[in-house]
Amino acid sequence: MTDSSLASLQDRRVLVAEDEYMIAEEIVEALVDAGAVVLGPVSTVGEALDLLVAENEIHGALLDVNLVGRTIWPVVDVLLARGVPMVLATGYEASAIPPVYIHLPRCEKPVGIRDLTRAIARQIAKLK
Repeated sequence: MTDSSLASLQDRRVLVAEDEYMIAEEIVEALVDAGAVVLGPVSTVGEALDLLVAENEIHGALLDVNLVGRTIWPVVDVLLARGVPMVLATGYEASAIPPVYIHLPRCEKPVGIRDLTRAIARQIAKLK
């Protein structure tokens, strides 16, 4: 995927949390094509939390809101505390997102992989 809007992903470490294997693989491929280093993908909240403990340097995160029936909020809290930009991917309506997280960028499913990739690229670019 050659797209100048993705330049901010070059050499950036991006966490991917997605429990649908095929979607996760497509996201990973798009991020790698854009020059990112992918952390994961992980498919559970526990795996995501373990990865956060193991990894000090994370530049961004693409997070499915519901991983195997558990919401991603504990992971979001850690990322917010670290100042890591993120994009939520969800099939939930905005009203289902807790008010404390409503300000976070969100892509509603079904969403194209390019749209997700561009969304995290925009969030990372804001920090450069």
